[in-house]
Amino acid sequence: MSLKLYNTLSRKVEEFHPQDAENVKIYTCGPTVYARAHIGNLCSYIYWGLLVAVLEADGMRPQRVLNFTDVGHLTSDGDTGEDKLERGAKRENKTVWEVAEYYEELFMRDYNSLFLEMPAKICKATDYIEADKQMIDILTEKGYTYETSDGIYFDTSKFPKYAEFARLDLDHLKAGARVGFNSEKRNVSDFALWKFIQPGEDHAMKWEYRGREGYPGWHIECSVISHEELGEPLDIHCGGIDHIPVHHTNEIAQTEAAYGVKMCNFWLHCNFITIDGQKISKSLGNTYSLDDLFKRGFSPLDFKMWVLQGHYLGERNFSFEDLEAAKNRRLNWKNRVALAMQKENNDEKTLEQVTDVDAPELKVLEEKLVGDAEFVHGFMDKLNDNLNSPEAFALIDNSEISLKGWKMVEKVFRLGLFDFKVPADEQLEKMRLRNEARENGDYGLADRLRDELLDDGFLMLDTDAGSFWQLCK
Repeated sequence: MSLKLYNTLSRKVEEFHPQDAENVKIYTCGPTVYARAHIGNLCSYIYWGLLVAVLEADGMRPQRVLNFTDVGHLTSDGDTGEDKLERGAKRENKTVWEVAEYYEELFMRDYNSLFLEMPAKICKATDYIEADKQMIDILTEKGYTYETSDGIYFDTSKFPKYAEFARLDLDHLKAGARVGFNSEKRNVSDFALWKFIQPGEDHAMKWEYRGREGYPGWHIECSVISHEELGEPLDIHCGGIDHIPVHHTNEIAQTEAAYGVKMCNFWLHCNFITIDGQKISKSLGNTYSLDDLFKRGFSPLDFKMWVLQGHYLGERNFSFEDLEAAKNRRLNWKNRVALAMQKENNDEKTLEQVTDVDAPELKVLEEKLVGDAEFVHGFMDKLNDNLNSPEAFALIDNSEISLKGWKMVEKVFRLGLFDFKVPADEQLEKMRLRNEARENGDYGLADRLRDELLDDGFLMLDTDAGSFWQLCK
């Protein structure tokens, strides 16, 4: 089954065909590193990690670029307000460079704790300032810009396709413009490519351009970085649904105006999550970090499990009750992995002892050990259907899966299903003695050894096929 993805560009699910399967060009909008990423921010990176894993499982080689916004992202999408890095620096009494470095490190710590595959390259906006200027020069030469007292703006009226991507009603936007609308802007949808430092404005990150000090607008960095590192057209551009009406619309306009080619073939956007039915907000005190979850007894991978239980396009509501259920589901899967390991180790020993069976019997036994090609095929069918992780999870819950199948699950989802301690020799001996005691009717000794194993983190599971150990937590 070929991979199908929902393309925001067309508003429908389409078959995905990369320009080059050995070099699938993916750009992911990254964090603005002025504060700690909360769990809502991290959802998108989990979903796009799944995208990369599915592409790899399908035999493609993704080349993904992720950016860090460390300058130019104002508190308003309307090119007004304070730079978020400047605000973070004042809040924490640090330099903007220190704030950026600190939150970059925290983001990567969270990223790694979620077992997310590293992008091919991570790019900082401040490393592309000269390239920003060059792109603005190109746009100016082509007649797409104009200068005001506070910056250089892109004239959206010169780009006829501007409203198409987000299905914008520009007349409605114009009618609804606030009283405080910048009177120097020609159109309400025009956006800043470069902002000039104003008299009395304290802005530590600044560069000279056109004889004045200033800094880039937020939108241009993604166009410049994707152009410099990947080139047009991209195969896939990822982000949140909040990027559609402004950020990604502006990226398309400036990129296609500058270079005269389509910016990207597929645009993927994930939906928001709410917490206990409410928008994530500092004022509500629900901007939980992964550290906050850890303090409540949850692993980052429990949260990842919760995220992947839902579809990237769906609206999600987070609660600690649902996170507890996801934690239990993940523990159940780890125990199924542990059980598969024990059973197949026993089967392998049996196979080693088979010396005189005929070829057909041996082939059947080998196929039993190698496992479930049917499961793997069905599993990938679900994921190739627009990354349908909820249906893939349901298939896992309702399938008998061999160790090979579980390795495929872990390869795609990276949930740490094989990361658990196995019994040491001392504990294996307790298990042997406990089973021996049960066979001899010495249930007092069997129960005492069972309790000691529980203290060690192992629960004994007795089945018709034998006794097996399971994890308690």
